[in-house]
Amino acid sequence: MKGIKVPRKEANNIRKILMEESLINLDFKITRDQEFVYLPLKDSVKTEKLVSFDIDLEIVENDFEAQKRGPKSFMDYLKGKIDETETIEIKKSFDIIGDVVILEIPEDLQKYKYIIGKAALDFTKRKAVFMKKSEIKGVTRIREMEHLTGENTSETIHIEYGSRIMLDVKKVYFSPRLATERERLVQQVQDGEIIIDMFAGVGPFVVDISRKKEVLVYAVDINPHAIYYLKKNIELNHLEKKVIPILGDAREVLRQKTINADRIIMNLPGTAHEFLDIAMKLIKPGGIINYYEFSSDFDTPINRIVDAAGSRNVEIINKRNVKSRSPGVWHVSIDAQIN
Repeated sequence: MKGIKVPRKEANNIRKILMEESLINLDFKITRDQEFVYLPLKDSVKTEKLVSFDIDLEIVENDFEAQKRGPKSFMDYLKGKIDETETIEIKKSFDIIGDVVILEIPEDLQKYKYIIGKAALDFTKRKAVFMKKSEIKGVTRIREMEHLTGENTSETIHIEYGSRIMLDVKKVYFSPRLATERERLVQQVQDGEIIIDMFAGVGPFVVDISRKKEVLVYAVDINPHAIYYLKKNIELNHLEKKVIPILGDAREVLRQKTINADRIIMNLPGTAHEFLDIAMKLIKPGGIINYYEFSSDFDTPINRIVDAAGSRNVEIINKRNVKSRSPGVWHVSIDAQIN
């Protein structure tokens, strides 16, 4: 097929010019030898068009190798397998946790769940695909999962900002969508802080902070599986001297502790407000509470904090919507300094 032969040292500039004019045939690979680069041209390109660029170009016949073009998106893997009008309904955003993919599939597309699962496996190149079977339930914050395809293993290691987090997606709560929020909090923490994470889970906040700051963290969770993996993560990230894991209800186990905390993390957005009274007893003057709640406004969570603080002065350092939970309702973050 027709192509252009150019000296290697000039090839990049000439390629850019031809790309801007949409003259290069992107279905074929550019080839090279020791002295020259060969650029494949579209069949429709006229010689007169090339002459007009005022560049010394030699047109040649060459055997260009075709590009291997596979599907570029998750939806591409479903083409020809599910009617296009139905694929519009598929939730395109899904969670990838380590080697595990977790899908949310609408009820009317359940008949295609294995096809959708295989498409997700092929697209992500992960090891296992599970589908959400229920909402998050109970004090342990877990949901039912159904294995769709790949290896039937729900234990994995997730890498986040350099932290290694081992977990079982069927036994503990973990959201990769909070990665940015966790890193934001790390930037707030100062060396020397004593921190309580009241609902630590497998330790994503705990691990990220402790890896990067000189702190002491009391990490509490009511789910024994979460504490099991928290201990694994302390070992994986070599944090034995920085993190104290505590199994139990935060209200009960912290009532027995005498801790003068510089910071308390309260990421249990459904019911964290029920623990604000305990947090106020443990936070030192000038300490910060990183509080989270599902809310349609900022006033409601702020008023809860102010009410729990009683006569103590509350300064709101920051407030932000972390992510959407449902139409009009957000996962809200409030950073409050208790003076």
